[in-house]
Amino acid sequence: MRVGIFDPYLDDIGGGERYMMSIAEYLSNIHHVVIFWDHRSDVKKIQEQFSLDLSRCKVEANIFSKSYGFLKRILETRKYDAIIILSDGSMPFVLSKKLYLHIQQPLSKMDDKSFKSKLKLSRVSKIFFNSEYSRSFVNAGIAQKGVVLYPPVPLNAKAMKKENIILHVGRFRARNLGTTDYKKQDFMVATFKKMVDRGFKDWKFVLAVGVHDEDKENFNRVQEAAKGYPIEFLINMNNKKLWEVYSKAKLYWHASGFGEDLKAHPEYAEHFGISTVEAMGARAVPVVINTGGQKEIVQNGKNGFLWDTTDELMEKTKTLTKDNKLWEKMSNEAAIRAKIFSKERFCKELDKIIL
Repeated sequence: MRVGIFDPYLDDIGGGERYMMSIAEYLSNIHHVVIFWDHRSDVKKIQEQFSLDLSRCKVEANIFSKSYGFLKRILETRKYDAIIILSDGSMPFVLSKKLYLHIQQPLSKMDDKSFKSKLKLSRVSKIFFNSEYSRSFVNAGIAQKGVVLYPPVPLNAKAMKKENIILHVGRFRARNLGTTDYKKQDFMVATFKKMVDRGFKDWKFVLAVGVHDEDKENFNRVQEAAKGYPIEFLINMNNKKLWEVYSKAKLYWHASGFGEDLKAHPEYAEHFGISTVEAMGARAVPVVINTGGQKEIVQNGKNGFLWDTTDELMEKTKTLTKDNKLWEKMSNEAAIRAKIFSKERFCKELDKIIL
């Protein structure tokens, strides 16, 4: 089978790119897979960042770029048995035998009512979402064509001694210049500082953060605010070193969506939460916000804690730092829970959708 894969964000490495390239990696074992992208170096970066093997995939001209003629694109898509696209809210018209869309975020404005959209939707074989959270915001006509296919999360924890580390992993990106960042690293730094000022000691807060050049100025403000406290920033780490940090950490924090109007902007919450699963796989107990995809991962009180307020975040964190038996129990449960989101499970479910 000849399969074409397109992700419009391959130059901005994130969870969606890991998701799409994991599909490419798996399908290339038995199918001819083409990645539509003009810059091979971007694909290589993703391969290295996420330890993927894309050597069997071909990287060819991006037929979905604006510079590629519409008629030429349509004719090119006829060569494919299946095309898989990460949708940014649009539904491109193609002539491949099958068309699959992946939706990785709330797209409440995605049209399924107009004649043109209905025609395009009729060509879609299946839509797969990265979470129930993402699925819950699309219109009914789109949702009924969809299934939830949770992202694959390879677990590469190492046998290392646990340390008194609270970890956070995520990209830094200021939503607007001079305002808060969308992963809420500034909020978490402020919260940890507040805990220390109130007597919390013998613990360190470590933020493993991906930072692009355009965000460095805003990120520097977060670093400045952390000075004088046991807070460490690890910037743009590779996957191997990141897993060493996961393996040392006892707790994991995540706060995307805190303080936001999620009815107006559901996209500000975490759409799934790959880093939360990774942390759990390394036996770091998650203490994460009670919204978005986090609620589908963490079973509150069993393999981690969910929180709604700053006080809850601080109190539930302190509870785990004071009660080692509770931490050990939740730590073991977290590792068990993480296995549900394995790469093997992902591939088996993908087979059911694609074939």
